[in-house]
Amino acid sequence: MASFFAVINGQQQGPFSEDQIRTSLAQGVYTDKTMVWSQGMSDWQPIASVAVLSESTPAPPLPSGGGMQAHEIDYEIFGHEMQFVEIELDPGESAVAEAGAMMYMSEGIQMETVFGDGSQQSEQGGFMDKMLGAGKRLITGESLFTTLFSYGGKGKGRVAFASPYPGKIIPLDLKQYQNKIVCQKDAFLCAAKGVSIGVAFQKKIGTALFGGEGFIMQQLEGDGLTFVHAGGTIVEKELAAGETLRVDTGCLVALTQTVAYDIEFVGGVKSAIFGGEGFFFATLQGPGHVWLQSLPFSRLAGKIHAAAPQTGGIGSSKGEGSVLGELGSLFQR
Repeated sequence: MASFFAVINGQQQGPFSEDQIRTSLAQGVYTDKTMVWSQGMSDWQPIASVAVLSESTPAPPLPSGGGMQAHEIDYEIFGHEMQFVEIELDPGESAVAEAGAMMYMSEGIQMETVFGDGSQQSEQGGFMDKMLGAGKRLITGESLFTTLFSYGGKGKGRVAFASPYPGKIIPLDLKQYQNKIVCQKDAFLCAAKGVSIGVAFQKKIGTALFGGEGFIMQQLEGDGLTFVHAGGTIVEKELAAGETLRVDTGCLVALTQTVAYDIEFVGGVKSAIFGGEGFFFATLQGPGHVWLQSLPFSRLAGKIHAAAPQTGGIGSSKGEGSVLGELGSLFQR
């Protein structure tokens, strides 16, 4: 597959794959008149003149039956640092969540543990399809089972799901992101029934070995609402075509499928060893949208473990408020 360069606002950007160019064209980032060049071309040409790029980008397939595949749900997010989301269900509607995420539910809500992700594909498929769906969840480090919350009463039913650690809950309408979002493997909290929770494999070996998430990230597909959680403060970035952002691998929460994701060496042994930022960081290249977190759970857990008394950390000092500080612990040995 050829790589292309594009000219935007007088600046050369790239290289981009054919799929990235076609996606940018479909999203309105590029037009038919945007000039592109690739190896083997004698000169810059408009996209409309390049056969492999001017082909229309296929729209996401509609679910069988033509309508919404996922249930339509309403929601409200409460709190600031320790948030929870309350989902409102009409009779017959359902939501799916990770095991242990439920906070409370109203009368009439029925809870059922299902094999896999509870999506329509999982229900309609045979035993092997269900095994495959459950196996994908197992690969991402999640349980083989999810919990389905269905409302069978009259009026409105409500069920709430809480974040497992301090941070924010991000509501995502998958229809706005071409029916697919890629996120870190422990970010998923809950979703409308019908959203499929799968696996996204990173294609490059460097990303696989050093990216923190390795080959495996979660892939959320469908046309309904889904909720992911992240630590600390959430930062959203809209990357233009060719725009690059470098982030700590643990700070990456989610990205749209058009964003290219790779791993880059920090550079310099001294910086890598003594800089405290690790040896690698993630390089994100637009076009597309990314979500970042200021406090990855691994970083929070590391601080707690370092301060734990049983590890000889700060908490092991009997005189924590002493003006001697760390020096005081010398006299306890």
